[in-house]
Order: sequence, then structure tokens, then C-alpha cells
Amino acid sequence: MTPFKAAVASFGVEAIAAPVRDPSELESVVAALAREPNGGLIVMPDIFLTAYRVEITSLVARARVPAVYPFRLFAEVGGLLSYGNDQVDNYRRAATYGDRILKGAKPSELPVQAPVKFELVINLKTAKALGLNVPLSLQQRADEVIE
Repeated sequence: MTPFKAAVASFGVEAIAAPVRDPSELESVVAALAREPNGGLIVMPDIFLTAYRVEITSLVARARVPAVYPFRLFAEVGGLLSYGNDQVDNYRRAATYGDRILKGAKPSELPVQAPVKFELVINLKTAKALGLNVPLSLQQRADEVIE
């Protein structure tokens, strides 16, 4: 969390961590966030949050809070915007590793790989519902725009 807090401080905004570990906590966290003026939400990559993406995006939409999500799955179910690594590309590259290991390569000798393909997905329906105008220049940079 330290790099994240350092990054937001450089923009003159405050980061407030709101870890959620149980579905019953979602509503209270989003409600507290909605009470903050000029707030927004950045959802960090996490298997729990991804599993509850429909509930999270619905709560956030009802609270009228702009949010950025880590994976396209969130934008596809109504999230405002997602930016993160392309998970399908990661799975394909993992399969190549599996193939190499099955053919005798030692896992310890394979190079570490980081994601190389990232994608930006914007949901204009959600932006409109929030009363937000997404600049055309941002739409043009997106890998996908959901209308």
C-alpha cells in the first residue's frame, strides 16, 4: 500500500484504505465512501473483490461513486472504467510455461515474466448514469468502449 499512498500524495489527494474481507462488509464500506465529498474508489486486484464484482459494481453505482477497477470483468458488469493487465494474455503465456515444463524444462530455470499487455475499458453507460463526461481523447485511447 505504501507505493499507492506515495503516488496519490503526488496528486494532492488522500488515499483511505478500506480492506474488505467478507461480503457483509461491502455495503458499509461503500456507504462510508459515498458520504465523503469528491471521493472515488480504486479497487485493487484481489480474488475476493473479483469474485464479488457484480455486488461491488452495483453498490458503487447505487451510491453514485466513480470507480476504477483492475480488470475488464468489472467494466463488463457495469463498472465505470477498468485498467489492468489482460488476463487472457497472461493465461496464454502461462500455458506456454506449462508446455515447457512438461517437455522437461526446470521451473527454476525459466525466466520470471511480468504482464506485457494492458487494457483500458470504459463503460459509457455507467459514465452517463453518474453524470460524467468521458473526454473523447480518453475514449480514443481505450481498448474497448461499452456504450
